[in-house]
Amino acid sequence: MTGNIIQLDKNGNLKHFLSTEGLSQSLLQNILDHAESFASVGERHVKKVPLLRGKTIANLFFEPSTRTRTTFELAAKRLSADILNLNISTSATSKGETLGDTLRTLEAMHCDMFVVRHANSGAAHYIATQVSPHISVINAGDGRHAHPTQAMLDMFTIRRHKQDFTKLKVAIVGDILHSRVARSEIHALNTLGVLETRIIAPQTLIPKGVEELGVHVYHDMDAGLDGVDVVMMLRLQKERMQGALLPSEQEYFQRYGLTSERLAIAKPDAIVMHPGPINRGVEIDSSVADSDRSVILQQVSHGIAVRMAVMAMTMGRSPDDIGETE
Repeated sequence: MTGNIIQLDKNGNLKHFLSTEGLSQSLLQNILDHAESFASVGERHVKKVPLLRGKTIANLFFEPSTRTRTTFELAAKRLSADILNLNISTSATSKGETLGDTLRTLEAMHCDMFVVRHANSGAAHYIATQVSPHISVINAGDGRHAHPTQAMLDMFTIRRHKQDFTKLKVAIVGDILHSRVARSEIHALNTLGVLETRIIAPQTLIPKGVEELGVHVYHDMDAGLDGVDVVMMLRLQKERMQGALLPSEQEYFQRYGLTSERLAIAKPDAIVMHPGPINRGVEIDSSVADSDRSVILQQVSHGIAVRMAVMAMTMGRSPDDIGETE
């Protein structure tokens, strides 16, 4: 849906970040390398670099969010940008103003970047085609389609623990059908050359034709976890479900919940991931979520560095441009 034509500028540099699909391995690696440079900023006494000083970034969240919105906000502030958080539910769009008029209004405020979260698939892509040429758009999650910065912060977390993607077997477990994260993860993992990507879920939570994305499908949790290096658990997105796709949360946990016993089927050094928020006792047991095998909180921290990297790259800046901290 979104490819290089809309995401890259004429020189092949990142202009918008809408999807991991269609981007090259070298570009994804570049995002990870940039994030590595930014990771140390959070450890400094002054957690700021003047890279985007004078730029204005607008968070346009048409859907509720805590982790994603706050980490984007922190990332922008650490780059010294001015940040505008627009609560769409109380904005003019709820009073009848069109999305186009809202965009024009924000452009008149001399914004340089829109970070967009929307319930409709393709919303960020549409906005990227409507904005003025100097504005960059970052997709913070659109419908069931994509959540590219979540995928990249997960790739960053995996690389820090496992280094070489080409030797890894990765299992994505849970609500694949409604997950924009899963789709972005699969594209990123394939591009970075993982040995095998598995998805594990009941038949009702697997989208039709998912095998065409190059994944191996498992309905049995134990078989799917056998010998994997990374276990990515997904939240059951009940707010997106229509009809009875599951008999009960208790039965789901019995068949697909990650327990210490099930984790033992994976490799001894396998890491456990979750994009959050966690439903304890539904998709993951507390003993696993809080164990030393879990990197869930690291994912949150890494999200700031990765979002700093994407923001800087879409604005044509790199860590090499960093001067003295403020």
